[in-house]
Amino acid sequence: MKDIPVWENVDYECFHNEIVPLNQPAVIRSLVSEWPLVNAAKKSANSVVDYLKPLDKGGITSALVGTPEINGRFFYNDELTELNFKRAQVTMSIGLDRLLAITKNPNPHSIALQAVQLEDVMPDFQPLHNQPLLDESVKPNMWVDNRAIVAPHYGINDNLVCIAAGSRKFTLFPPEQINNLYLGPTLKTPAGVPISLVDIRNPDLKRFPKYTQALNAGFEVTLEAGDAIFIPALWWQGIESLETFNIFVNYWWGGDPENKFSPGDSLLHCMMSIANLDPVKRESWRHIFDYYVFKTMDEPSAHLPKNLEDILTGLSPEQRSAIGVFLAEQLK
Repeated sequence: MKDIPVWENVDYECFHNEIVPLNQPAVIRSLVSEWPLVNAAKKSANSVVDYLKPLDKGGITSALVGTPEINGRFFYNDELTELNFKRAQVTMSIGLDRLLAITKNPNPHSIALQAVQLEDVMPDFQPLHNQPLLDESVKPNMWVDNRAIVAPHYGINDNLVCIAAGSRKFTLFPPEQINNLYLGPTLKTPAGVPISLVDIRNPDLKRFPKYTQALNAGFEVTLEAGDAIFIPALWWQGIESLETFNIFVNYWWGGDPENKFSPGDSLLHCMMSIANLDPVKRESWRHIFDYYVFKTMDEPSAHLPKNLEDILTGLSPEQRSAIGVFLAEQLK
């Protein structure tokens, strides 16, 4: 495993003009070390809970709960037919109190409050916790857990993760390592995208031998409260929480917010329509996708009039809406 490049004294211009264009993970030390939440975390987990609960407006969020036997690994049963944890609906305050109550338990249940949308649950959090690298329109999410581990998975957007309490180990792999990560089911997943079946804490290299190649191409780092990490879209990320009480705040951004056509939805559609064609047909479609979608050949619109309203040159709002209706009808 390789070290992730470390940046310091990063401002908005440096982040967007130097770091993001590299499309590589980057550690940014002490980015949010002055956050009130981070200062509370320097005292104790109790101080964190005391700070956050007055901000809670009572909104309901989802909690993952696993028995002590899963050892913090939110995953599947042996047959990959069911998940090894349950979901519950709680307020943030109840979740925080429950996590705090089991910090001294040597064999606790695993609890994780994931992707809590702070704009809804704690609307006063963002004004109190400035994010200097992003526009205010990019909203924060909070993740709270005890000693938990999330298997390598990808996100469809760029991601800035800020450690607010505890510490976390990040294990990252570039997108091209997908073939070496042994992905699980596509439809039943812990959080919406396929995950690696390899236990990153104790990989079974006899069962998953190609994971060695992923390790050779991978990166890892352990971050403390106040640190941040940039994870580009589609990079594989495994995250291990190392303390009995951990919090990070993340921000997702990127893509075309006005485009309702998700690349993830397109992938699922292609898996249904193309992946099981005979090899000759698949190869023919690969050329067509290379031309129209990945643009590995000539620019497909180069020979067309610039003012032509078409997918290749630019759609009018009416055309975009009509295509959406057409695709929805086809998928019924």
